[in-house]
Amino acid sequence: MRTYHCFWLLFWAGQPHQSFLTPLSKRTSGFPEKEKVLVLSGNSRRDLHRSKRSWMWNQFFLLEEYTGTDYQYVGKLHSDQDKGDGSLKYILSGDGAGDLFIINENTGDIQATKRLDREEKPVYILRAQAINRRTGRPVEPESEFIIKIHDINDNEPMFTKDVYNASIPEMSDVGTFVVQVTATDADDPTYGNSAKVVYSILQGQPYFSVESETGIIKTALLNMDRENREQYQVVIQAKDMGGQMGGLSGTTTVNITLTDVNDNPPRFPQSTYQFRAPESTPPDSPVGRIKANDADVDENAEIEYSITEGDGYDMFGITTDKDTQEGIITVKKALDFENKSLYILKVEATNTHVDPRFLYLGPFKDSATVRIQVEDVDEPPVFSRPAYIMEVKEDVPINSVIGTVTAQDPDAAKNPVKYSVDRHTDMDRVFNINSGNGSIFTSKPLDRETVLWHNITVIAAEINNPKQSSRVPVFIKVLDVNDNAPEFAMFYETFVCENARAEQLIQTLSAVDKDDSYSGHQFSFSLAPEAASSSNFTLQDNRDNTAGIFTRKTRYNRHEMSTYFLPVVISDNDYPIQSSTETVTIRVCACDHRGKMLSCNAEALIHPTGLSTGALIAILLCIIILLVTVVLFAALRRQRKKEPLIISKEDIRDNIVSYNDEGGGEEDTQAFDIGTLRNPEAIDDNKLRRDIVPETLFMPRRTAAARDNTDVRDFINQRLKENDSDPTAPPYDSLATYAYEGNGSVAESLSSLDSVTTDGDQDYDYLSDWGPRFKKLADMYGTMDSDKDS
Repeated sequence: MRTYHCFWLLFWAGQPHQSFLTPLSKRTSGFPEKEKVLVLSGNSRRDLHRSKRSWMWNQFFLLEEYTGTDYQYVGKLHSDQDKGDGSLKYILSGDGAGDLFIINENTGDIQATKRLDREEKPVYILRAQAINRRTGRPVEPESEFIIKIHDINDNEPMFTKDVYNASIPEMSDVGTFVVQVTATDADDPTYGNSAKVVYSILQGQPYFSVESETGIIKTALLNMDRENREQYQVVIQAKDMGGQMGGLSGTTTVNITLTDVNDNPPRFPQSTYQFRAPESTPPDSPVGRIKANDADVDENAEIEYSITEGDGYDMFGITTDKDTQEGIITVKKALDFENKSLYILKVEATNTHVDPRFLYLGPFKDSATVRIQVEDVDEPPVFSRPAYIMEVKEDVPINSVIGTVTAQDPDAAKNPVKYSVDRHTDMDRVFNINSGNGSIFTSKPLDRETVLWHNITVIAAEINNPKQSSRVPVFIKVLDVNDNAPEFAMFYETFVCENARAEQLIQTLSAVDKDDSYSGHQFSFSLAPEAASSSNFTLQDNRDNTAGIFTRKTRYNRHEMSTYFLPVVISDNDYPIQSSTETVTIRVCACDHRGKMLSCNAEALIHPTGLSTGALIAILLCIIILLVTVVLFAALRRQRKKEPLIISKEDIRDNIVSYNDEGGGEEDTQAFDIGTLRNPEAIDDNKLRRDIVPETLFMPRRTAAARDNTDVRDFINQRLKENDSDPTAPPYDSLATYAYEGNGSVAESLSSLDSVTTDGDQDYDYLSDWGPRFKKLADMYGTMDSDKDS
């Protein structure tokens, strides 16, 4: 009955319930100081009984990093069923059983064979069982127990980074957050102070401090200036055991950079600057550069320059070079040494980005005086005007002065000046100039109707230094005088009908005048005196610069007079009066009753010449027919007939018979082998045609070589039979050689030319038995035999 109760006690002792698994209050040899008593409850309806525990343990504790030479003793297992007679055997299984942990199967002593590291594995779960050696059956149920590894301080704190980088603005207040460093300790934080880390600063005082518990680094000194020192290296230590003596420690480096703020105003290194500028300096050209120094960097050092006052405020300007932060002084207007030789400017340099927090340090700007000395240079002559406009009448005589240009040397030396005309602007040399006084005069007659404006350029150069020259444009307008007579606006050629009535208007005339009239042109028209009384026509002046031609009689006869020439005098009203005589051609034509012209001797002039539509169509058809004829002729020339090899039956050739079909072309290189005629034994029947693709592949057949002294007839019959039965024979021309004469044949040559000289008769009837391919050959030789017989 006791065995039954012990079995249940061992089972409940192995369950993970706090009520039954009680840890040892003190670790000694793995066993509790006194025996614990477990109370059963839950699964049994029997009355609860107090029972003595079968196992004398529930968990063991073991120190890590054991350094002894022997195995480390863990504890002892013991069962109530063990009588000490060696009948029981203890078995251990689970984490590390047999490797890290071994058990004495007789006594139940457990030992650790290796050094254990809690950081690798803090808890080992094993199972123990007692079995009967003789039967091998367990005398106790298997029970689970725990071996916990006790931590020792064997790991130093480790920072998450080897090097930290941080930055803060310069001039920061004390206690400004910089960065937080973090160190971790692999030891057990729940056991002692092995993992309790405390931070301290080893290097970096008195500029920075660190909070011992959080690792937060803060500034410890007021107004740290980047311009004095920009980089700081701080060494932080992390020590375990709460920083106590004997604790392990680790360090890290923190690189701290002070970033710039605008706490320094710009300052000119000198109070006065002096520059020199030649008076010939063109506008927008630089005169000099000045620079104010700013100890700050980047945008905090950006400077804007300006001219605040001075007598050269309107003459000079200043801009900022964004790359070098220099002020560039430039010329705004042309300088004149003779007018002013010295300018004094006040230049101010101001920061563009001002931090209000540091305004107490003073104004963030500085000023300096700039003196600019204008240097005298040898300047070219200066004309009194930028351009000259002159007028001259077109009838002025040659060498008439039309105007004067004036130029002077602006320098103090007042060098004399000579004048000339740029001939590129006066290619015809219409004008000339007096080189001494600058008077311009004509050298050729002027004509306003040809050129109204003359644009020339006058050059003024110093006599002592001709390179110093200047130019001025001169615009000369030619004024009009009445020197051109009026003339017809167009050539007038009109007609009059034979049946015209008297006083009938046949033409209206108008005139033009090349001259310019300020009050407007007024022309008068009249017939020439020689035609005024005897003319068949009259002229009426309309007083509006037009005139009309009227018939004077009722009928005209073109056979009597086909053409009339009417002289008309045209005069203007300007001074002096100009007039001209123009002629109007009037032709007499036949007209219908409505006055429409039908025909006259001037028909060729009135109607445009040309061909009728029918004539044009006929010419076009002829051209088309001619082109078609040429095309057809060219096409016929291209169609060439092939002349057959054998035109008549009388034309006998030696070996080749024409079948009027084409071969394989240039690629048909294996259609026949001429070598067969010489040596039939060299025939290679294995060669395939390369110019066609056969539909069916046949095994190559080997033709037996002709025997010596083979009869020609037998040879040809053999070759004929082979070619007729060859399924791979092409459907177009292919030379099959039948002209083998044999080796030492008594028949000698088969030539028809030689055959006619022999006495023996040849019988060619067998050629008719060779099939349709040799029909032409049979007919040829058969005909020859019949002719011979006859």
